[in-house]
Amino acid sequence: MGDMRTEYAKTLVEIGKENPRVVVLGADTTDSLKTSAFGKEFPNRFFNVGIAEGNLVSVSAGLAVSGKISFASTYAIFLPGRAVDQIRNGIAYPSPPGKKGLNVKLVVSHGGLSVGPDGGSHQQIEDIAIMRAIPNFRVFIPADTVTVSKLVKLMANEYGPFYMRMARSKTPIVHSDSQEFQVGQGITLRDGSDCTIAACGITVRMAQEAAETLQQEGISCRVLDLFSIKPIDENLLEKAARETGCIVTSEEHNIFGGLGSAVAETVSERYPVPIKRIGAQDMFGESARDNEIPLLLEKHGITSFNMVKQVKEIRSKKL
Repeated sequence: MGDMRTEYAKTLVEIGKENPRVVVLGADTTDSLKTSAFGKEFPNRFFNVGIAEGNLVSVSAGLAVSGKISFASTYAIFLPGRAVDQIRNGIAYPSPPGKKGLNVKLVVSHGGLSVGPDGGSHQQIEDIAIMRAIPNFRVFIPADTVTVSKLVKLMANEYGPFYMRMARSKTPIVHSDSQEFQVGQGITLRDGSDCTIAACGITVRMAQEAAETLQQEGISCRVLDLFSIKPIDENLLEKAARETGCIVTSEEHNIFGGLGSAVAETVSERYPVPIKRIGAQDMFGESARDNEIPLLLEKHGITSFNMVKQVKEIRSKKL
């Protein structure tokens, strides 16, 4: 198990030592997101703007205009929840000659239903839909701490606006340290011929567990980690559609506008096959103690058991 916030802060310090242009900003959540570690190491390159998320975005944009690489972080419900106007018009829209948007990386924590005790008002299940609709932004949902570390380094070296959402809870390690990550390229974690499960975030490990269960029943299931929601790996999805004939998607997000929608849009244009979307069924979450989070996810069908069920059902609809 690994903690994404701890890995994020650790990686920020690493890249901060290598690149003096890296600056880190927070909005009164720097202890929770562990980014205060960067502030201790580089106090002149660390800014806590307080509970003012719009200001967080605008200051990050200003620093980017001056040549800095801005990493701005708080909880997912506050970015983009409170600052979509500043994100759109302050980061995505202004474009220097030959470039798209400003060099700002919005990295958030506490995404999805697994936020738990904070309840439905703080369980962000709309952010993928919002952020992937904003031109020039690229959107990442990491499955584990290995992914977080690799993507932070990738974002630091790649110009332009990014949005990455981390989980609050500790997560199982899915990838090896040797795994490579590239913008717009998904990862095939398990091959299969009868169906594909395309997942992101904490549901990737659930997808692996579902595929293992299905294998015991003689069903060969392919598992994809689509950590890059935008741009999404269209070639990998078309290949999966052609070779397995049906796709189940899984995410800790509303089924409208998230990973499932992105997959359905791609597949419907490239090679249409039956698709079933697992995620929040257009419902808000609710408060759940840490030990009750599995029950909350189960209520919304975000479990390996439901993935197994949906794979079995959708196979009967294959063309």
